[in-house]
Amino acid sequence: MSWASKRRTMYLSGIFLFFALILGIPLALWIYEPATCFDGKQNQEETAVDKGGPCQLLDERRLTPHSILWARSFLVRAPGEASDGTYSAVAYIENPNEGAGVAEVGYRFGLYDERNVLVAERFDTTFVMPGGITPIFKGAISTGNRAVVRTYLEFTEPLVWGRMQSVVSALSISNKNITNTGASPRLTALVKNESVADITNVSFTAVIFDTAGNAFAGSETLLARINAGEEREIVFTWPAPFLYAVGRVDVLPLLPPVSR
Repeated sequence: MSWASKRRTMYLSGIFLFFALILGIPLALWIYEPATCFDGKQNQEETAVDKGGPCQLLDERRLTPHSILWARSFLVRAPGEASDGTYSAVAYIENPNEGAGVAEVGYRFGLYDERNVLVAERFDTTFVMPGGITPIFKGAISTGNRAVVRTYLEFTEPLVWGRMQSVVSALSISNKNITNTGASPRLTALVKNESVADITNVSFTAVIFDTAGNAFAGSETLLARINAGEEREIVFTWPAPFLYAVGRVDVLPLLPPVSR
């Protein structure tokens, strides 16, 4: 091939490459759809559509199942007192998955009498904290003169699991002390914020168990703020004496999990 032919070939190749780049790159960008966690497809190592892999949402089939350990109602004021048939309801939700939680889910407490007739129900929303027990407390449930024998908790919508971390692990509970159980029981405990950040609006659920391990009383309190490294006292009270000997006392902090 002569030098002129080589030069002409190089010139034509350069023109072809120029137009290929000018036209090809925009065309490729227009045709190509980058994988995302919102494209309605199972790609990029996702284990379900837009779940798992690099996505914030998790595939519930790959998680250890959560469970409702128990749900019970506790009589606070008996019929004939200032507020007839007032109960508080408590449930324990166990989530063994570290790093997986639920930001918000609706639930229903149903309270039933000995004939399994509904006497009261409450609807609300909660969250599920990662790697532990999430207590659900609902107080001031009036049933009139009807006694509650059974209590059920159910979620009213599907649980949406995401990559989350617990905040309550930064809170330590110590010095639980319960007094005056024969009249107006009072429980105190010390809470310490072990983290380097302040924590606000944390609630605590206290559950009292008898010597056989059955829960028979519950209460809730709120701490508006606990600064980093600070130790605070929290107090729970009941208006009526305990009918059973105290065997175990749980004090569980409750805070929404945060995305990670």
